[in-house]
Amino acid sequence: MKPIYFNIPHLTGKELMYMKRAVKTGKISGDGLFTRECQAQLEKAYGFKKVLLTNSCTDALEMGAMLFNIKEGDEVIAPSFTFVSSVNPFVIRGANIAFADSTATNPNMDIKQIESLITNKTKAIVVVHYAGVACDMDAIMNIAKKHKLLVIEDAAQCIDSYYKKSALGSIGHVGAFSFHESKNIITGEGGMLTVNDTSINDRAEIIWEKGTNRRAFFKGKADKYEWVDVGSSFLPSDITAAFLKAQLEELDKIQKKRRRLWEQYYDQLKELAKKNIMLPNIPEYATNNGHMFYLVCKSKDERSKLIEHLKKHKIQAVFHYQSLHKSPFYKDKYKGPELPNSDHYSDCLVRLPLYYDLKLNEVDHVCEQILKFYKNFPA
Repeated sequence: MKPIYFNIPHLTGKELMYMKRAVKTGKISGDGLFTRECQAQLEKAYGFKKVLLTNSCTDALEMGAMLFNIKEGDEVIAPSFTFVSSVNPFVIRGANIAFADSTATNPNMDIKQIESLITNKTKAIVVVHYAGVACDMDAIMNIAKKHKLLVIEDAAQCIDSYYKKSALGSIGHVGAFSFHESKNIITGEGGMLTVNDTSINDRAEIIWEKGTNRRAFFKGKADKYEWVDVGSSFLPSDITAAFLKAQLEELDKIQKKRRRLWEQYYDQLKELAKKNIMLPNIPEYATNNGHMFYLVCKSKDERSKLIEHLKKHKIQAVFHYQSLHKSPFYKDKYKGPELPNSDHYSDCLVRLPLYYDLKLNEVDHVCEQILKFYKNFPA
């Protein structure tokens, strides 16, 4: 069998056609025709009050940090088991990060730890929905309301995923999504900010437009186009938005296939999970958007041997995040307790190949090799 890669970006076939159309409009910088079409489509489909396309999910999170005036000395609560972009935008602005552990059954943040991390300097909670699986947002929003905190949903992996009947990214004050080539729908790099607090809509547009009132000026709401606030060049080229439009048109088809692949993995490995491994746990309040399939080994050594076994059979499996509280950059700044569950996922979690063009018989082959490995482990 040919090599099975961890990820291969999926193209719908219409990307170049729409990108060419964008070029022919004569307006290929940000906030063009395709940008506005994509933003409107996403708002309508998922109930986001406002969508602003960005160059990355990191950009969207940086916009959130600016919107909420995060400053030196503020504290932000976030999980340790996440990508660095979940916290970097706040660290850049001088905030300290209070890291929470994951749960024992799911890499998501342990909600029970949040209140113990709140101090009089706490400004916000960054909620990361790992693998597109929702955290308990009712509990988080209740805590935030009680302590007058802001909530940023890092929904990088969450397109088309829900908490109960609400789309992820539509519940917190703002949400941040990724369209990186490893996500369900892609633009190579790219992302979006969802603004769910209408009182900050105008300021979000200003920050998005380099701190200017450009949008208000072109809408006739301002008589001058000038610098009015902080901001940066967060809006992507309309060529990027044209690429996204092609992806959005096939979102339902992409999601159906990804969920089918996910279910195939789960069905074939669920017996193994009774004694050897842990498989993804999706709470009743959450949906599965087929973003990622992972398993959790019992030890770091076991994981290394499994990945090496798969590699010998031309299967590319990878481990994932390393606990941020132990990272070279932050370990000397971290003064909190041990976070054993985060460390366990850092040492033991394995991500398996999952992308639209992966074939069902290739999933069968991956599972077959995993089962063979455990038949002889430890040997």
